[in-house]
This record gives sequence, C-alpha cells and structure tokens, in this order.
Amino acid sequence: MDWWKKLRRNSLARWGAILLLLFYVAVIGADIFAPYNPYNAQVDGSLLPPTQIHWRSPGGKWIGPTVYPTRQLPTDLETGLRPLEIDFSQPSPVRLWVQGDSYVWGQIKLPLPPSFAPVEIFPGIPGDRHLIGTLGPGKLNLLGTDEQGRDQFSRLLFGGRISLFIGLIGITISFPLGMVVGGIAGYFGGWLDVVLMRLVEVLMTIPGIYLLVALAAVLPPGLSSAQRFLLIVVITSFISWSGLARVIRGQVLSLKQQEYVQAAKAMGAGAPRIIVRHILPQTASYIIISATLAVPGFIVAESVLSLIGLGIQQPDPSWGNLLSIATNASILVLQPWLVWPPAVLIILTVLAFNLLGDGLRDALDPRSLGE
Repeated sequence: MDWWKKLRRNSLARWGAILLLLFYVAVIGADIFAPYNPYNAQVDGSLLPPTQIHWRSPGGKWIGPTVYPTRQLPTDLETGLRPLEIDFSQPSPVRLWVQGDSYVWGQIKLPLPPSFAPVEIFPGIPGDRHLIGTLGPGKLNLLGTDEQGRDQFSRLLFGGRISLFIGLIGITISFPLGMVVGGIAGYFGGWLDVVLMRLVEVLMTIPGIYLLVALAAVLPPGLSSAQRFLLIVVITSFISWSGLARVIRGQVLSLKQQEYVQAAKAMGAGAPRIIVRHILPQTASYIIISATLAVPGFIVAESVLSLIGLGIQQPDPSWGNLLSIATNASILVLQPWLVWPPAVLIILTVLAFNLLGDGLRDALDPRSLGE
C-alpha cells in the first residue's frame, strides 16, 4: 500500500478527491439536497437574484434565518433595471429537513423509444423531505432563478448528474474496448496487429468535437434527453479508445516476453487467459491514471454540445445547457448568477480530476519523483 501513502501525502490530489466526493454525493442525493423540483416554476419568480437571508425583523428583533416572499416589478424604463418587491408581512423561517416537493429517489428507467413501454430497473424510494427549505410562502433561491422562474441551485444539482456521470459511463464503454483491442494486437502481432493499428490510426485522425457536432446535429428531434445522453456517451466513447489501445499494445509487446508469461504458455494456458489474467493486470496502473484523466474530456464534450444546443435539451438541466443562457449579453450583465455557477463547477470538476490523475500517476509510477 505504498502508493496509497504517497497519494495521501499529495495535498493537491487529496483536495481533488475530496472535491469530487462532495460533488458526486451532492448530485446523487440531489432530490434531498435541492430545495425545489428543478422543473417547477415559481409564480412571479422569473430572474430573481439570490435570496437575501434576514436574521432580524424590519424592527430589529432577532428572528433567526428568515426569507420573505419576493417578486420582480416591471422594468424601470429610465434605469433598465427590474426592482424587487419584498413582502415583509409574511416571514418564512429557513429550516433543515423540511417538507417540500415530492420525489422518488434513485428511480432508474431504461431510455427506450416512445413506441416501447418504459422498463423500470429500480423503482426508487419516494419522499418529500429536503435538507433545507422554508416554512411559509417565501422561497429560498440560493443562486436565484432562471428566466422560467425555476430555482437555479436545484437545477445545478440535478444537471450535475448528467455532467458528472457522462464521464464515468464513457470510460466504462471506451476503456474495455481499448484494452481488448490493444491487448490482442500486441499479443498476436502479425497481420492482426497491422489491421487493428490501421483502424486505430484512422479513428485517431477524426477530430472528436467536429464529429460530435455533426452526429448530434442529425439526431432525430424527438429523442428524449436520456436518449441523447446515451448517444453522446456512445459517440464520444467510440472515438476515445484508440489512444489507449496504442499504449496498451506497446506495453503488451514488452510484457509478453516476460518469464511468467512464457511459463503460463508452457503450462498450456490459452491466449485469452494469458491476456486477461497475466498481461492486462500489469497495465492496471496506467489504465487507472488514464481513466481519471479521460473523464474531464467527456465532461467538456457534453458541456460544449449542450452549450451550442446539440446535447441535453431544455427543460432537462445539465451544466452545459445551463451555460447556454450566457449567449444573451444582457444576462451576462444583469443576471450573472445564472452564468458563473455552472462555469465554475465545470472548471472545478475538470481541475479536480486532473489533480487526482496527476496524484495517481506519481503514486503508482515507480519511476516518478515521488518514489
């Protein structure tokens, strides 16, 4: 467990891992952590700024964390601003574990076409309790609301499910494919190696983001966000395994000459068993590092596609399509709370994965300076 000790001593990798853990826990429990349903609009709640929490009444009396019903008034023609109207007659205390919008936590359904009956893999757990909320008509919009009056903080949490898990699902598809192709090419060599490596080289010449844009643009318009999500993952995975296959092939070429491999051959072990049981496990450290560093690529690809309107579509949230509102110049100036949170989360997630990947590389590579 020397690698674990090295990883724990790496403060940047440790902070990256802690940040990712917090993000994944938050999005998995989004039904509980989000104060509102991400699809429900609030009456007169369009483009509200982050809710101000009051600790004292207008008369100066201590009342604890409290919010008041707020709505936007018509735009002032002289200033171009939309003043707020706060109803101080209806205080709404902020509390933990309050009753709110109902949900079914953990429900999983197969994203089948509309002509098929939905297949439920896991029924989920119904509930209506939220970690934080208000007792009264006032709304706690921690990051304000969007143009439809939907709570931006809740949409960020639910959007993170797509943006964070697209990378994990992507490497689950692409890495086994790259390992198998690279292992077969390196172990058998000859004409099979030539054919597989030429295929890999062709795939490596395809510009990934342009292929994603082209394919996403021709997707049928009737697809749900879940179906688009799967198609984006499959397309991204299809063009992401070639680099790994080349590296695995090079490692297998070296490993197949080792004494333990030759001993397995002499004992009558077949090629599939030797590749799976003796050769590929020796490449585990490189695969773990590459997988950690590859996840940000999937996240950025989904964000770019959703940003330009070819990925996850509204009203379903993802960090990418939450950023698409940034194309409106007035939003950037007057409602910056709609732009900065998803942008910062994408940056922090990519940075955290890279820090963790660098830490794993230093910990698992015996030739690294951290040895």
